[in-house]
Amino acid sequence: MIQLSHVIKEYPTRGRALNDVSFRIRKGEFAFLTGHSGSGKSTTLRLIHMADTPSSGEVVVCGFSSERTTQREVWKLRRRVGHVFQDFRLLPGRTAFENVAFALEVTGTSRGEMGNRANRLLAQVGLSVKAGMQVHELSGGEQQRVSIARALANDPLVLLADEPSGNLDERASRGIMELFLDLNTQGMTVLMATHDLELVRAYPDIRILELDEGRLVYDSKTPEAREA
Repeated sequence: MIQLSHVIKEYPTRGRALNDVSFRIRKGEFAFLTGHSGSGKSTTLRLIHMADTPSSGEVVVCGFSSERTTQREVWKLRRRVGHVFQDFRLLPGRTAFENVAFALEVTGTSRGEMGNRANRLLAQVGLSVKAGMQVHELSGGEQQRVSIARALANDPLVLLADEPSGNLDERASRGIMELFLDLNTQGMTVLMATHDLELVRAYPDIRILELDEGRLVYDSKTPEAREA
């Protein structure tokens, strides 16, 4: 589902962000991507979402290769990959329903179907009763749930989450985590970048990929990690 092969990413001003990173995430798997700030987590997610391209090496996501996918074709990948951010990125001055409906409109959903689908997505993330509230009236955890509902508008096969609990308290973080686990149980592949080690420790069965200064230094699914 996701495969990075000897990926290097260099930027003109800040040097090498990723250095020979290789890993594979299978269909239906859940994995944490951990590491301190600046370790390369967000760069990795950008490459997987094909918002950026590797300097060398290859990224393959849902059958789309960074070496062969043109900018005109990237939208096809984005139909299969949802992305959730730390800062929610919701449309201000609009309701939860309108934020989700806008995402559906962008994907080409018909107006006749848009309302029902938006309501179903909000129900899926536990926000049916707050569909008509302005986003600024919602708590941080509720705003992140709207963001997740919006990311699900395409019925993605893969969900990327970049520090989704970074602005939330512990209770809200656990609620968002349980929602991701539920989506994963339904068959969705989930890759969640986080520096919250307490959250990671609370779910010991989930695979851990750790980056340090752009290198993959730990993978809990390798034989070496299991023997440690």
